[in-house]
Amino acid sequence: METINGDLSSNGYDSSSTFSDCNSDRSGEFSTASSPSRRCLIASASENPDDLIHQLVSNLHSSSIDVQRQAALELRLLAKHKQENRVKIARAGAVRPLISLMSSSDSQLQEYGVTAILNLSLCDENKDLITKLGAIRPLVKALRTGTTTAKENSACALLRLSQIEENKMLIGRSGAIPLLVNLLQNGNSRGKKDASTALYSLCSMKENKIRAIEAGIMKPILELMADFESGMVDKAAYVLSILVSVREGRTALVQEDGIPVLVEIVEVGSNRQKEIASAILLQICEENSSVCNMVAREGALPPLISLTESGTTRAKQKANALVDLLRRPRPSNNSNTTAMELVAR
Repeated sequence: METINGDLSSNGYDSSSTFSDCNSDRSGEFSTASSPSRRCLIASASENPDDLIHQLVSNLHSSSIDVQRQAALELRLLAKHKQENRVKIARAGAVRPLISLMSSSDSQLQEYGVTAILNLSLCDENKDLITKLGAIRPLVKALRTGTTTAKENSACALLRLSQIEENKMLIGRSGAIPLLVNLLQNGNSRGKKDASTALYSLCSMKENKIRAIEAGIMKPILELMADFESGMVDKAAYVLSILVSVREGRTALVQEDGIPVLVEIVEVGSNRQKEIASAILLQICEENSSVCNMVAREGALPPLISLTESGTTRAKQKANALVDLLRRPRPSNNSNTTAMELVAR
C-alpha cells in the first residue's frame, strides 16, 4: 500500500514541497567523461539497452571486485534518470546481487550497491521486490558503517521503501531509527535533510515515534528549528509536529527547552513556520494548565495575538484557540514540579 501523499500531509499540512528533494542519488556524475560513463549514457538514451544491462548484471557475480564495482556503478547511472531502465534492471535480476554488495567490506562497492538500490527503489514496481529480497538490513548496515554518501543514500532508500506502509514497522525494528537520528545530529547538510525526510515518513507510526524519542531526536530537532540559517526549520518543525502527538514527545519537548524555540518561531518565522509552531504549542497546552503557564511566561501572547490578525487561515485558528487557553485563569506551577510531571498531567 503506497502512502507517500498521506505521509506528507499526516497532520493536515501540505508538507510535500518541504520533503520533495530526497529522490535519485545526488552524488554527482563521474568527474571525467570516461569510456564506461559514455557507454552508459549512450545506452540509457538508446531504445534498447537490454544487452548492456544483462552483461552488467552478469558482472555483478564476478569474482573480481573491480568488475563488480564497475558494473554496480554503471547500473546506478542507468537507473538514475530513466524509469524504463529501472524496471529492466530489476527484471534482469540485478536486485539480489546488488543487495549482496551492500554488505561488502569494500566501502566503494558498498556505496555503489546502496546507490543503485536507491535508484531502483524510485520505481514503485520494484519496492516490493527489493524488500522481499532482504534489502532493509543491509541498508541499515550501510547507514551505520558506510561512507558519507552511502549513509545519505541509505536514508533515501529507506524512505522510498517506507512508502509501503507495512515496511515502516520492519525498518523501525531493524535498528534504523537511532542511526537516522545520529545522521540528523551529526551529518552534513544533505545528510540532515535526508535523515529528517526518512524520519518524518517512519514516525507516522507510533512505535517509531517512541524509538526516535528514546534515541534522542528532540535535541537535534530543536537545534535545527532554532537555527534559521540551517535551511532546516520547516523540515524539523514537520517532524516535531508528529512527535508531539504522543505523550513522550510532549515530555521531551518541554525537557529540552523547546517552548522558547516555538515562541520565537511564532514571533519571527515564515508564515508556514508560524502556523506549524502555533499548532504544536496548542497541542502541548491543551488540557495542561502547567504547560500553559510555561508558554505564557515565555511571552507567547503578543506574537500569538498578532498571528490571529495576520497569519494564514489555519494559523489564525490555532492562534485564537491558544490565546483563549492562555487567558484562562490557572493555578500557578509548583516550582519543584518536573517537566515530565507537567506534560503527564
